[in-house]
Amino acid sequence: MLSSTAHHADVIIVGAGIAGLSAAHQLTGAGVTVRVLEAAPEVGGRMATEELDGFRLDRIGQLLNTSYPELRRTGGLGDVALRPFSPGVLVHSGGRLQRTGEVVRRTGEPGGARWGSPHALRGVGGAFTVARALASAPRPLDQARLGASLARLAGTSVDRLLARPERATAGSLCARGMPARTVHGFLRPLLSTLLCDPALITSSRCADLALRGFARGLMCVPEGGAAALPRQLAAALPPGTVHTGIRVSDASISRVRTREYGELRCRALLLATGARAAAELLPGLRVPPFHPVTVLHHTAPRAPLADPALVLDADRGGPVSHTAVMSEVDPSRAPAGRVLISSTVLGTPPPYVDRRVRAHLATLYGTPTDDWELLSVHHDPEAVPAMPPPHDLRRPVRLLSGLYVCGDHRDTSTVQGALFSGRRAAEAILRDFGVQSSREEASAFSAAA
Repeated sequence: MLSSTAHHADVIIVGAGIAGLSAAHQLTGAGVTVRVLEAAPEVGGRMATEELDGFRLDRIGQLLNTSYPELRRTGGLGDVALRPFSPGVLVHSGGRLQRTGEVVRRTGEPGGARWGSPHALRGVGGAFTVARALASAPRPLDQARLGASLARLAGTSVDRLLARPERATAGSLCARGMPARTVHGFLRPLLSTLLCDPALITSSRCADLALRGFARGLMCVPEGGAAALPRQLAAALPPGTVHTGIRVSDASISRVRTREYGELRCRALLLATGARAAAELLPGLRVPPFHPVTVLHHTAPRAPLADPALVLDADRGGPVSHTAVMSEVDPSRAPAGRVLISSTVLGTPPPYVDRRVRAHLATLYGTPTDDWELLSVHHDPEAVPAMPPPHDLRRPVRLLSGLYVCGDHRDTSTVQGALFSGRRAAEAILRDFGVQSSREEASAFSAAA
């Protein structure tokens, strides 16, 4: 609760998602006083997790990657526990599951985060067996060409990727030198999943960055649910920094007006909300189009797949973009002995979405789903900001001295982008305050040494 002595701070941050919390860590670490105001009762924004009968159910289910630099660099996340999927992905194509896209990892990745050991394929439930899954592997030559391409991409610098010609991802796939069966059987479903973009209208530069991250790390989720990430960030801040249940109705450089506590004063304001909420507080900010996402969570009497794999559908035989037995990936998301299957529908969900999804999952997993129980359905029409070309990966976070904005809508529409935009905003504030950030101090020390 805010006290009368807390009615002033050097910086007020509106929004306690991971972008705002990341910025708060950079600022408090430099000795700047910060108040983070969040309208919801919990921190995290879209990285929310519902708890139901011992299950932990993500509302959006954004995928992370162990290669994200900001997971290592952001204060408060040094001990974050990440649960990886099996290397590569399982792709359903031509009525068969096949493991594709495995990349040899460099030792030592991903750095500071903790993660469980990747599991080999232990068994496939229902109509699939280990022998059948392995027998359906892609042609050896195709697999070799794909592996070589991913390895090259992993070693390519970000600057070189961003210097490539930019167009919509869908139109750039065939120019990658891969056979059509690899493009449609692996690249298209993988990029649709990574970008939450079934039509692949995303900038090809953003697609290259997503593929580079896939090649350099392992796809993963936070242990205990997506909300574990912002909760850990908030808990690592100085006591009294974050305040939930406070709605900001008006904002300017030097003050914000709240419905609960009236006017609060500051030296600088950082808007760290979603794009639409930021534009409501600051008319004139651009609101991008969005990709809708629907996540369905089911429980089943037995696991349809005894492997922590991400399953994609190259055949596009139903509404599901990707699915996983999440209790295999992260056992803490389900009560002991229970099974959790989480599935994602991209775009506008069809009518009778649960019935359509169950029928599709029966095909993907090769087992009946009539006795599965629906735990929850979460739909967010503005889940992920779209990134059509031309896309500025570094949209300005400093609007003018004293007024700043951050979030995945200012960078890339990923957890990495949200964290990095928070860092950029904090560094801009510190420069305007004449305060040297810890990053700049380290650079100055290295230069002097």
